Amino acid sequence: MKLGLVTYNLARDWDLETLIRVCETVGLEGVELRTTHKHGVEPSLSPQEREKVRKRFEQTQVKLVGLGTVCEFHSPDPTELKRNIEDAKRFITLAHDIGAIGVKVRPNDLPQNVPKEKTIQQIGESLREIGDFAQEHGVEVWLEVHGRGTSNLEVIKAIMQVANHPQVWVCWNSNREDVVEGSVKPTFLLVQSWIRHVHINDLWRDDYPWRELFALLRQANYERFTMIELHYSMSTVDDAVRLLRYYRALWRELVSPSIDGKSQR
Repeated sequence: MKLGLVTYNLARDWDLETLIRVCETVGLEGVELRTTHKHGVEPSLSPQEREKVRKRFEQTQVKLVGLGTVCEFHSPDPTELKRNIEDAKRFITLAHDIGAIGVKVRPNDLPQNVPKEKTIQQIGESLREIGDFAQEHGVEVWLEVHGRGTSNLEVIKAIMQVANHPQVWVCWNSNREDVVEGSVKPTFLLVQSWIRHVHINDLWRDDYPWRELFALLRQANYERFTMIELHYSMSTVDDAVRLLRYYRALWRELVSPSIDGKSQR
């Protein structure tokens, strides 16, 4: 497994150079650039600006893993739905142009007064359309486990069964809703075959079974990125570096199995 950083929310005010420098300093291997943040990597970039971003990442060992969008496909309003689908395609084109692996999208709600099955069908069909576009551009689409009702892993499984596309995968988001009687195994197994991207947050939280999650990822032969997504910022970049060094030490302990198959303590 590899450790990377989502710019939400810790790095939302860092420009691209600061972001890369911090990752190099701490030893983080990749970044996911959340839209609207100071790094400025957005679909509005010109071809020349896109080429500049691509070349900058070619000069560092830090991998441009993905683009974190807020594109969502649950709205019963056809105009709103179409806008989100087209926005997702714009981000996919951007990801292709700058060398990112994938684009994160999300469900965000099960609207009231709309049958749940109808919303699930709509989200899945939207993902299939986006998946076709992503396949043409050599980019993956990651459905984040997110939203009111849609963070339920049974719902995510149903959406993925509708989408049924080789370019559409799941982004595990380490939500409290994952936990069933102290374990994430029942919910993890629902979507295990689709997990291609992972968000992790406060590893010091005692209400989430981190050790079990990492064991499940190892058992699934997951060898991709686990991305730090912290929902708060630090007052200075130096403070953020200290926090991230501590975080990386915790992460290294969790990903290192001992001889008996359990994580070292």
